[in-house]
Amino acid sequence: MKEAHGLRNQLRAIRTRLGMSQQDLAAAAGVARQTIGGIEAELYSPSAAVALRLARALGCRMEEIFWLDDADAHVNAVLAGTADSRGSVRVAMANVDGRWVAHPLQGDQAFRMELAPADGVAAIEPGKQAMSVRLLDDPDTLARTVVLAGCTPVLSLWARSAERWNPGLRVHWIHANSMSALASLARGEVHAAGVHLYDAVSGEFNAPFVRQAIREPTVLVNLGVWEEGLLVSSGNPKELRGVSDLAQPGISLVNREQGAGSRLLLDTALAAEGVPMHAIGGYEQTVSSHQAIAAAVACGTADAGVSTAAVAAIYGLGFVPMRQVRYDLALRQEALQEERIHQLLTTLHHRWVRSQFAVLGGFETSATGDTAPVLP
Repeated sequence: MKEAHGLRNQLRAIRTRLGMSQQDLAAAAGVARQTIGGIEAELYSPSAAVALRLARALGCRMEEIFWLDDADAHVNAVLAGTADSRGSVRVAMANVDGRWVAHPLQGDQAFRMELAPADGVAAIEPGKQAMSVRLLDDPDTLARTVVLAGCTPVLSLWARSAERWNPGLRVHWIHANSMSALASLARGEVHAAGVHLYDAVSGEFNAPFVRQAIREPTVLVNLGVWEEGLLVSSGNPKELRGVSDLAQPGISLVNREQGAGSRLLLDTALAAEGVPMHAIGGYEQTVSSHQAIAAAVACGTADAGVSTAAVAAIYGLGFVPMRQVRYDLALRQEALQEERIHQLLTTLHHRWVRSQFAVLGGFETSATGDTAPVLP
């Protein structure tokens, strides 16, 4: 039985990432295979000597493999600027002039909007798909890039985490709604498409849409289950309780564009309630991201919009839950054989990645990393 506050490890995750079997690692570290199995199952704690040999065999620091349940570090820090809410707040930390400074990750500050560095310069001709590209980086380096398409900012969080865990791996996130992401995957433009689409006929999430878009064996890898609903002003001053309240006089909606999972959820809910779309003020007022929905509600240009509980928490907004939604990554089955894809997906089992997802709020990670086939 595991102790409530004992030595924990992610030996299996690191070993799997490196493509090593238990026997391979045991031979490299000079221990028995049963020792590896017992440590991975957390049936017993290794000696310092064994822990050091394992770290050396895996090419990492011992602290990256083992940690104490109650060993979370704490530092004294000063708050940069002001925070929009009280209680637990996600922050970015930096040591400035000998003191720790905590920058709140709230509102627009929670999202990275840097100018992306170019990998090359293309000579584009109108009407032609083929082009010449002058590379600005080594081709071998660029060949380790995985391209993701999707609308959730969680993809950028995951991308940064995966690059940190796998030096040399490059993850490029393209912002696209669920249907556009699937279309890009079908055209062979991206490695994975992020989707959160509900099919009211079958009662399934994502798989029916993937079957329709991709006419070959595909897999769905779960990123998490999030809570979607109405974002409203803090304290919900208009007392909105569901989508039927959006038809009240004086209520203004900000909507997502066609093809977005949030738009589909809203349309499905309105149909179930018997509320015509034309009865909703602002239904045709569309934006193309979760952040834009939150920004419109936060600044008062709209009373409500459909997004996630995590985005509501980041912007300090109220939230009216509607449904728990699966967010999956659709990939061609053959892509799972590629090393860079394998490296990226194995990070979904990393405790640091899962902890980053968990602290967003309204994001369930128990199925994160689970894979299911989708046959054409």
